[in-house]
Amino acid sequence: MADLRNNFVGIKSPNPFWLASAPPTDKAYNVERAFKAGWGGVVWKTLGSEGPPVVNVNGPRYGAIWGADRRLLGLNNIELITDRPLQVNLQEMKQVKMNWPDRALIASIMVPCVEEEWKAILPLVEETGADGIELNFGCPHGMSERGMGAAVGQVPEYIAMVVRWCKQYTRMPVITKLTPNITDIRKPARAAKEAGTDAVSLINTINSIVSVDLDNFAPNPTVGGKGSHGGYCGPAVKPIALNMVAEIARDPETYGLPISGIGGVTTWRDAAEFLALGAGNVQVCTAAMTYGFKIVEEMISGLSDWMDSKGHQTLDDICGRAVPNVTDWQYLNLNYVAKAHIDQDACIKCGRCHIACEDTSHQAITNMVDGLRKFEVMEDECVGCNLCVNVCPVENCITMVGLEPGKLDQRTGKPVDAQYANWTTHPNNPMAVVAAE
Repeated sequence: MADLRNNFVGIKSPNPFWLASAPPTDKAYNVERAFKAGWGGVVWKTLGSEGPPVVNVNGPRYGAIWGADRRLLGLNNIELITDRPLQVNLQEMKQVKMNWPDRALIASIMVPCVEEEWKAILPLVEETGADGIELNFGCPHGMSERGMGAAVGQVPEYIAMVVRWCKQYTRMPVITKLTPNITDIRKPARAAKEAGTDAVSLINTINSIVSVDLDNFAPNPTVGGKGSHGGYCGPAVKPIALNMVAEIARDPETYGLPISGIGGVTTWRDAAEFLALGAGNVQVCTAAMTYGFKIVEEMISGLSDWMDSKGHQTLDDICGRAVPNVTDWQYLNLNYVAKAHIDQDACIKCGRCHIACEDTSHQAITNMVDGLRKFEVMEDECVGCNLCVNVCPVENCITMVGLEPGKLDQRTGKPVDAQYANWTTHPNNPMAVVAAE
């Protein structure tokens, strides 16, 4: 059996699946249920200072995007940090940690950018026995208007300032949670690393309005006839999260910085992809809110079974394995050639590949052959764009087949050149040295 035990910046947990700071981790009752279900750790819903209480809306807090059969693809939330008293949260955290010493318990914190505020709350959190802290520099709504959350995460200098305070006033590992609402995710990550953070976590939610109520002409969720931008999460944000994790993992200035991957993790495969792109563990929220805490059982068994089938014994065997293969477009092998191939036995003759290619691509798929309805790829016109694979409703009916070196590309008439088939070794690839190490 694969060993899923996780050691993230010295914080140990039985598996790499943590619950992210969010409604599922707002109180001891939820967290106890999560640990009983098998979660390796939790990041407690973000704590605030002992100042004026946080007040959440009592109307709808979530908007949604659905796919086929009302499968939830994305959630937009306008909920703020915990509205429960700080002392109540601290007492519950302490008790939960005593009850579950083998699980990771991280305290998410968001207080004003005032040194005394951070100096005051850190020893209170430390006294609970928490394994670490996560600095919430990502929340894009409500708190950001008060100069916290994403308002800090969008300014590298502010990030560095708070990280330095935290490293000065606590012995606990510091995880800096980054906002995706920024042009270049590498800059805040660099600032956090330079200031001494032990790790970064990303992504937090994306600024969004998911829909508009066309009867009331107000954004959803609508509260008393008005709506607000909120934070977008769920399966739909996973591609954005993967890219940002990879950007930090392959950046020479942040190379080696531990990353906790967040954003749309719903299955074991999602988790494996984050790990392969450099994450040391993953945090989950929307999947738990959609399917309940027991979904972690499928994540654990699925990741373990896959690792066993591939011969991977520990998480270290897969963490970062895909990073050397992530490169900039200019370093892609332009001599590589692939063509689409249609399995005629699997084809259901729906014609989606033909019409997509005919109307919007390169007119490379027939719809009639010898007077019969038949869909075939004309290699001399196919540019290998992969559109037909993505629109075909039958899995693996259309596949991309790479042409072997020396074979003529019928479209160009030139032989396929495999000189740089592995671009991790290309002399102009800036990651080649990193990959070699």
